[in-house]
Amino acid sequence: MKSMNDPCINDSTDIDLETLLRLSRERSWRRFGRRIKFYVPSFIRYENEYYRCNPDAFPSISITGRHCALRCSHCGGRILESMIPAPTPKRLAKVLRDIVRRGAVGCLISGGCLPDGSVPLGNFLDVLAEVRKESSLKMAVHTGFVDENIAGRLAEIGVDAALIDVIGSTATIREVYHLDASVEDYDRSLQTLHQSGVPLVPHVVVGLHYGELRGEFNSLRIIAKYNVSAVVIVALRPIEGTYMEDISPPSPEDIARILVEARLVLPDTPLVLGCARPLPPHRIRTDALAVESGVNGIAHPSRDAIKLAKALDLSISFSQLCCSQIYEDWV
Repeated sequence: MKSMNDPCINDSTDIDLETLLRLSRERSWRRFGRRIKFYVPSFIRYENEYYRCNPDAFPSISITGRHCALRCSHCGGRILESMIPAPTPKRLAKVLRDIVRRGAVGCLISGGCLPDGSVPLGNFLDVLAEVRKESSLKMAVHTGFVDENIAGRLAEIGVDAALIDVIGSTATIREVYHLDASVEDYDRSLQTLHQSGVPLVPHVVVGLHYGELRGEFNSLRIIAKYNVSAVVIVALRPIEGTYMEDISPPSPEDIARILVEARLVLPDTPLVLGCARPLPPHRIRTDALAVESGVNGIAHPSRDAIKLAKALDLSISFSQLCCSQIYEDWV
């Protein structure tokens, strides 16, 4: 937990960003060392002079195909279109065994939500358990809201990470997610997952409320109540064909301030800038600020971020796993 003497964005808005970045990276480097890991799971193509990911290494799979009952304003189900559809247990079993044969090291199990905000994992858990026993395939699972039964099964199966977006604004939950729920519902799901013992990697989406900061600091306060394995910060990326396609995303500086706040309230927790964020040139500035903040990892980094990490004499490495697995490198 954060010391009461630590600067906090919410009550220290007069502190300039450069000072905050310095405080953040000093704390991070003191706790974790001068190193950074770059994650390049294959559900986004990545190739440059520094690294090329195997296109079969870490795919994303949707257990609902393209269907999502919520049709959130920022996504509208469009993100599901890039995933391998596996809408039945039989199809999921085939997809998982096929990717294992092709040399996959892991996968993201995702899907659209039901009207209650949950991902319908129940009928697919036996398949996950079977493939888990047959192989060393790593599994990161998007959960949405969960009950004790689902959380317990995920822990029993031994999935490598339970991923859940934590929304700190009731207005955002209702106006963006179109969900009749509250911030307390996210808190309860975090508590349920935490108590199950499954590795828990919550995500905070910066600018989810039509590009505005609304609830992100509250999300971090909620997350800080639990001993989570890692935290991933992502940001609104306007997607063509959605209600937010013409919305300006949060600025790189706003994203950096959330990264700094995350480090201050979670000083001992691995912190990653995740794959969902705006495209260049926005991304180039965001990634640079993330490196300057002392973030422990970045998914699909820009070339400039890698160059900056080298210039700062950081020890760098690459992984084809999902960035949620960073906790394995920082235990």
